[in-house]
Amino acid sequence: MHAPTPAIQEAAAHQRRWRALALLSIAQFMLVLDVTVVAVALPDIGTDLDLGRESLTWVVSAYTLLFGGLMLVGGRAADLFGARRVAMTGLALFTAASAVAGLAGTGEVLIAGRVGQGIGAALLSPAALSLVTTVFRGAERGRALAVWSSLGGAGAAVGVLLGGALTAGPGWQAAFYLNVPVGLALLAALPSVVDRSSPHGRPRLDVPGALLVTAATAALIYGLIHVGDAGWSAPGTWGPIVTAAVLYAGFLVVEGTVRAPLMDLRILTRRAVLAGVLLILVATGVLIAGFFLASFTLQYLYGYDALVTGLLFLPIAVATLVGSGVAGHALPRVGPRRVVVPALGVAAAGSAAVVLWQGPVALVGGLAVAALGVGATFVTAFTIATAHVDQHDAGITSGIVNTFHEFGGSLGVAAVSSVAAAGITAAQPVPGDFVVGFALSAVAAGVTAVMAALLVPAGKSVAAAAHGHGH
Repeated sequence: MHAPTPAIQEAAAHQRRWRALALLSIAQFMLVLDVTVVAVALPDIGTDLDLGRESLTWVVSAYTLLFGGLMLVGGRAADLFGARRVAMTGLALFTAASAVAGLAGTGEVLIAGRVGQGIGAALLSPAALSLVTTVFRGAERGRALAVWSSLGGAGAAVGVLLGGALTAGPGWQAAFYLNVPVGLALLAALPSVVDRSSPHGRPRLDVPGALLVTAATAALIYGLIHVGDAGWSAPGTWGPIVTAAVLYAGFLVVEGTVRAPLMDLRILTRRAVLAGVLLILVATGVLIAGFFLASFTLQYLYGYDALVTGLLFLPIAVATLVGSGVAGHALPRVGPRRVVVPALGVAAAGSAAVVLWQGPVALVGGLAVAALGVGATFVTAFTIATAHVDQHDAGITSGIVNTFHEFGGSLGVAAVSSVAAAGITAAQPVPGDFVVGFALSAVAAGVTAVMAALLVPAGKSVAAAAHGHGH
């Protein structure tokens, strides 16, 4: 029996690499999908579990909060313990937590399941990306990362459609149950295509930093949600917000004193990185808050069921992809400032249109226009934040941007839930109850457009550098 020739061996290795990418991409797709899959189901979840506005807000925010708050820890853990081991641990936790969420008979159990999903996602996502960058080399790595980067928009689009179909059919629980067989299949298949990875040195885990920034953001979200019922003048309103400020200050102190900080805060002093973080925070907030608020508007105010609501969301999700594609082509030609300032203007105009004109057509049309601008802002944010970063800082910078991506969703949902509380809790809501939330999104996008004009670099060099690095 002849030994395989080098050509046969390379062909087998090539096939194995792309099978690994397919499996890891399915895992990442599942994590992204779970951000939006619950958006359409929220009214049904509220009815079945007798949940108020505050609890429904946490059904969304608990996942994105833990996903974002622990993502940098997940990346460091992948270096410390090996990427395959951390990815498998995160996948197992996410799968188990999905079963808990599907079986939930109370709001507390459902939110606990979402917390578990968020922790699992925070371990799995950076470890999976680390495996992709390790398995692929050269031009193949660029193609693999292009596939990886396309998962975000596709996951959001499929999430709203699948959430509507499952909620209208077998019920909202199926949106969580679906993760269980997929997760188990991935757990069985991944070891055969991904080798055990060796730890890279002995990096330290900054657990105190991760806990402080996550607790601070949780306190801020709690405070924002509380405002919707009690108002800004109530005694209990400012306590959580002041607590958040104190915890954020503690985080800054810890990051300046520990040997291996979670975030190298010096990176955030770079103008381009700071601009990218601001852009991703606001863009994600506008998009996820739009899905959250539109779900209640379409179902509570206009009487559509979950399936139709999911279908109506599809143009909004697709518009995000279109905006991303247009920006990707425009950035090397005109530079980031000339892309992102008009993009944020479009996002503000689309959100404002929902305020000025009522009705489901105006709602979907306005949010689709806003999503075009949001998609373009996403691409610009990631491009400028990572363009001129040294190779040894690329991973931590990308992690910081992704952290603020998840935090943006949490804070955006909390903010619009609070200002539109009357519509979400009213027995007979009126259009004015909801439009104040879309007005907040419009103002946020407009103010950020002005800030982007001052912060974002004007020339083409940033985009060209990013293009050259394969971002």
